[in-house]
Amino acid sequence: MSEAGSEFEVVATPEKQHHDQSHIEALCAAKGMRMTEQRRTIARVLAAADDHPDVEELYRRCAKVDDRISISTVYRTVKLFEDAGIIERHDFREGRARYEQSPEAHHDHLINLRNGEVIEFQSEEIERLQAEVARKLGYKLVDHRLELYAVPLKDDKA
Repeated sequence: MSEAGSEFEVVATPEKQHHDQSHIEALCAAKGMRMTEQRRTIARVLAAADDHPDVEELYRRCAKVDDRISISTVYRTVKLFEDAGIIERHDFREGRARYEQSPEAHHDHLINLRNGEVIEFQSEEIERLQAEVARKLGYKLVDHRLELYAVPLKDDKA
């Protein structure tokens, strides 16, 4: 996609980038994590997500699969997966943490402030500029997170 000379690509969510529903489970197994049926359910629901659910939404989805699962189990499991680097936590200014599988490829986020939609994108130009800024300030960039907050151009309320 080209916009005012800038090259960027809207990317599919990590779950759609060749992850099957057992990807989180496989990562858990590789880290030696014990997988109960409830953890397995949470892993599968997270892997199937095409958005960035918060714990409450994740709980609602898990409860549809297993009505014996508790919200405290979801909270504990999400924390366990986050601490193990299996999922990433995002705070998109809503006062609630949202989660996604740790991506294989780096991407950034644009958050629609009107409806909360999260659009993932990649931009080589942005990546080059960030590394250049760090270098000019005397640093080597080793990691970053970019979140853009926006409203639609056609939004009457803007």
